[in-house]
Amino acid sequence: MRFPRFPIYLLLASISTVVCSTSAHAAEKVVLKYGILQESLSVAELSTFAETGEASPALASYIKLAGKKPDEVRDALNKQVKVSPVVLDQALNSPVGEAILDEMGKTVHTATDTANRQALRSALVLSASDDGKISLIEAIQKYPTPAVEVEGDRLVNTALKLSELEGGIRKILGVFDRL
Repeated sequence: MRFPRFPIYLLLASISTVVCSTSAHAAEKVVLKYGILQESLSVAELSTFAETGEASPALASYIKLAGKKPDEVRDALNKQVKVSPVVLDQALNSPVGEAILDEMGKTVHTATDTANRQALRSALVLSASDDGKISLIEAIQKYPTPAVEVEGDRLVNTALKLSELEGGIRKILGVFDRL
């Protein structure tokens, strides 16, 4: 039995509906965690640091206490991967994509640590919908809950995983092409 192809214009309309409906509900607060250390910041503070390198006093203290280099943290936040939002959504809705989301969800997750996969998938697809690129800072900015928690000790490794996501998506799509 063959299923009809979903028209691309309906898929794009669905994505734009998600973008418009969730943009008002994007994260406003980020809780950075490193071991027993925890610092609550506005997403705007973290975004300013990612964009300019200027850290608020609270963020600068946190980075220093965590033993991280500011440039390393900033690079991890800004690391970009080019990907189509449609392709990304398809890939993240596969078993391999869900495993990637679960792994990334150990670093970026909801305050209650529930529905991480869904929230992260939404944040990544919304991030890609703007310019065909995703980054951790954009995913944090687009996170669909009022607060998002970030495990600072895993941040750099997650940025590397994000880079590997592009290759993983290509492998996933290769599997889809063979079906």
